[in-house]
Amino acid sequence: MLLSHGLTDNGLCWGRAAKALETDYDIVMLDARGHGESARLHDGETHDPGQDIAEAIECLKLTSPIVIGHSVGALAVAAFANAHPHKAFKVILEDPPFLPMTKPSAALDRQKKFRQQVAEFHAMSEAEITDMGKNLSPDWHNDEFPAWTLGKRQVGPAAMPLSFPRWQTLIDKIAAPTLLIYGETARGGLVTPEVAAEAVMLNPRIRAVQIEGSGHNIRRENFDAFLLAVRGFLDKSESRRCKN
Repeated sequence: MLLSHGLTDNGLCWGRAAKALETDYDIVMLDARGHGESARLHDGETHDPGQDIAEAIECLKLTSPIVIGHSVGALAVAAFANAHPHKAFKVILEDPPFLPMTKPSAALDRQKKFRQQVAEFHAMSEAEITDMGKNLSPDWHNDEFPAWTLGKRQVGPAAMPLSFPRWQTLIDKIAAPTLLIYGETARGGLVTPEVAAEAVMLNPRIRAVQIEGSGHNIRRENFDAFLLAVRGFLDKSESRRCKN
């Protein structure tokens, strides 16, 4: 099972979910490029996050892994599974940014704000970042904050791409059974019920499940329901990845 994190996070941010699944699966938690301890991105440099996942799978000699992603990490997972339809056994997407295309001027403004945010993170102490996180997300389990804090101190200013592909072009060729997990937009979720329905219509291999009581960070905001949905989708009797 390979896990792909969201923007400003790192691979360790999957720690709580990984601990819940590690008795059944061998788990790989990647640091995306520009995050964690992976290579930094430079201004103007472009890369394909989906191809990064494909190359990691090849280098690690993984055979048909289950691939799970959150937020922009879910976009990367979708791009990988779409470009390599037969290299994933199952796919799980946690609230990917399936959003309308952004105008170039708005994208530049968003990128500028992200760089400012990263500079602020790097100027803060570990305790200050943790306190900020707990104030923003008081319902998260305490175990979430050490990795979340570390991710903010590690992320590079060029980690956010200027633009994203149209999300519809990242899912239409996925051949693996796919679970789209999304929360409530009133709580900060990005995927709406209408977008979820469109995704299912575009690719009948996709199943969409809304997790109530959660927003964008579904596994952090309703961990039990997230885990129940994931386990139900993977179904041990069907999964070749399950250990004996």
